[in-house]
Amino acid sequence: MTVELARYLLPRRSWPGKGRLFPMVLMLEPLEACNLRCAGCGRVREYTGVMERLMPVEEALDVAHRAGAPVVSVSGGEPLLHPQIAGIVEGLIGQGRWIFLCTNGLLLRRSLPRFRPDKRLCFVVHLDGTARVHDEVTGHPGAYAEAVAAIAAAREKGFRVATNTTAFHGSDPADLHELFRTLAGLGVEGIMLSPGYAYEQVPERELFLKREEAVRVFREILDGEKFPFYDNPLFLDFLRGEVTYPCAAWAIPTYTVLGWRVPCYLIADRHTPDLGEVLDPELWTRYGPGNDPRCAGCMLHAGFEPASVFDLLSHPWRLLRRGR
Repeated sequence: MTVELARYLLPRRSWPGKGRLFPMVLMLEPLEACNLRCAGCGRVREYTGVMERLMPVEEALDVAHRAGAPVVSVSGGEPLLHPQIAGIVEGLIGQGRWIFLCTNGLLLRRSLPRFRPDKRLCFVVHLDGTARVHDEVTGHPGAYAEAVAAIAAAREKGFRVATNTTAFHGSDPADLHELFRTLAGLGVEGIMLSPGYAYEQVPERELFLKREEAVRVFREILDGEKFPFYDNPLFLDFLRGEVTYPCAAWAIPTYTVLGWRVPCYLIADRHTPDLGEVLDPELWTRYGPGNDPRCAGCMLHAGFEPASVFDLLSHPWRLLRRGR
């Protein structure tokens, strides 16, 4: 995957010049329905009126073909609720895409027979802490236990598995370290990290980290004990506050049952059928920290990890100088 992604990105590495913007990862949401109502989740509030809508397989594959990104993150909603999710995944693999299928894990064990292990498919199970924390965030007793059991079952059957963790205000680094030890013991190939974002639609706004607090929390989480983090190392330095990056959310455009979100995964001022509107450089003069107040505290991987990847491609020696 790294080789194919580099081969795709290197001819385009003139970023952030005035050249054409392009997708690096496609965020594909084939439905917005979910079997959880997690604190801090914006999707179940944003898309209340279209929860029953399902993206046809043909539409999902056509969008991936037109976007051209080598990596597709299938999210939502809970993608495993889509009755044709296996067909979408099979079609994306047929196109030569690398797929990260995001799930809360509740349906994963019973869904495994719908898929076959493939190097291009990785399940990404969302866990925000150990049982005490995760079950509280999800509002679902037993959510943690089922997710962990699903990870073990998927690994036993030969599937690639990674995890995703969102840090909120009050996240306990010690609890997260315990979680990461458990995940490493289960054989997950990587742990993804990101701070939560204060969606306008989310009433629990006290959950979300301010930028200064995020830096402090991520230093506690990342420094010391070593874990198999999946994020680009330079993005982890960004979370520590050791480097700054501009927002590059255009590199991870999001397609939903209503079309492309404008401008990004987190903010949808409107939807459009035209990806070119999301990739218009003029659009991005109006968004990002310093341009739109809603972007001021954002440190989400969907906005800033692409910038760290471009930095690494242009300055690979920075990885050698990290000394970590």
